[in-house]
Amino acid sequence: MLEIERKFLVKNTDFLKDRKGKRITQGYLSTDPARTVRVRIKGAQGYITIKGQSTESGLTRYEWEKEISIVEAEDLLELALPGVIDKTRYEVMIDHHTWEVDAFHGTNNGLIIAEIELQTEDETFTLPNWIIQEVTGDPRYYNSYLSKNPFVEW
Repeated sequence: MLEIERKFLVKNTDFLKDRKGKRITQGYLSTDPARTVRVRIKGAQGYITIKGQSTESGLTRYEWEKEISIVEAEDLLELALPGVIDKTRYEVMIDHHTWEVDAFHGTNNGLIIAEIELQTEDETFTLPNWIIQEVTGDPRYYNSYLSKNPFVEW
């Protein structure tokens, strides 16, 4: 149940214009870095996720996720801390990896982050030309941080 993930800033969404994304709404019941608890609605599905503290590199952390009903997710979002995240997620296959590209809306409008999940911390992958820079381990780009410190206020 370990998640190994790298995060990158994206130049723009031009390369996504012919792709369909899924709208995601998510809120946090806890933003404590040692035990973040997130409730998410993705399309017509609900999820609850618990994430542990990241390693020093920011690459790896414990993650547990369970699908819940949309009604349960909506009810839990009512309990969420202020600062619900609103974004559209696109999936882009490059070689044998799926990149998740999030275009944020609302108070995080203008922010575009791409994430890639890996099997090992030193796994190699192709870096697409739409990447600006890596932000893995930078807590400002965690969704839990963005829920309290919106991108438009930076």
